[in-house]
Amino acid sequence: MAKSVTGKAQEEARAPAATRRREPLPIRKIVRRKLSDEVFDRLLKDIETGLYAPGVHIPSERELMAAYGVGRPAIREAMQRLEKLGLIVITHGERARVSQPTVADVIGQIEHAARHILATQPQSLSQLQDARIFFEIGMVREAARQASVEDIARLEAALATQAAHLQKDSARFVAADMEFHTVIASISRNGVLEAVSRAMLHWLSMFHASLLLWKGHETITLEEHRIILDAIIAHDEDAAGEAMRTHLLRSRGLFLSGNGTVHAPSPISEVEL
Repeated sequence: MAKSVTGKAQEEARAPAATRRREPLPIRKIVRRKLSDEVFDRLLKDIETGLYAPGVHIPSERELMAAYGVGRPAIREAMQRLEKLGLIVITHGERARVSQPTVADVIGQIEHAARHILATQPQSLSQLQDARIFFEIGMVREAARQASVEDIARLEAALATQAAHLQKDSARFVAADMEFHTVIASISRNGVLEAVSRAMLHWLSMFHASLLLWKGHETITLEEHRIILDAIIAHDEDAAGEAMRTHLLRSRGLFLSGNGTVHAPSPISEVEL
């Protein structure tokens, strides 16, 4: 009679370890790292831990070569990677210096990647518009809550500049439009929010200027900006948020596809923000 499955398992368990069947080891290949990767990791750690603080010069290539026991190519490749990340500044004839990048600098570094995404992934532009709506409604409510006399004067100036270019200079009209929105973001006194606002508007303007300029109906944009500004002056958060919501949803509804048909409204337009 054939042995039972349980019996076979017991028999294998009693067998010497050397004769037992072994499951194959999982494949975990050992990857040999480049020397420049090791140098990069060490320098990055020293920068992140504050050993090399912002503004401080890091050791020379010769000193690093001696400390790490590697050649010049590995040092230079690692330094170039750090420079591309905006973490150090390399000046000819001087030792590299640790930089102190701003939020705007960091966002600027993803400029090319953002443009590539927007150019190759059609849905990403629509998603960027949706993100902008959520973002700017929050920003304008904050502006209405804490805008100072000086802030309001800056908004009035941006609106006056925009009006001055009405039906005269479209490029400057759009630039003033963008300035009006970024001033609103700046009222938060938060550099991250201001940098994000500028980046969003810049990316939108590169691909669809019509999202910022409703050709032939520029006066409507000015009127909507005036309503937003009046709500900020009155420190009415709800009115400011609703005015911004109306303004941006109108702009979003004008987003045309290549065949001239209007895209279906985003789900964001169906909810209260």
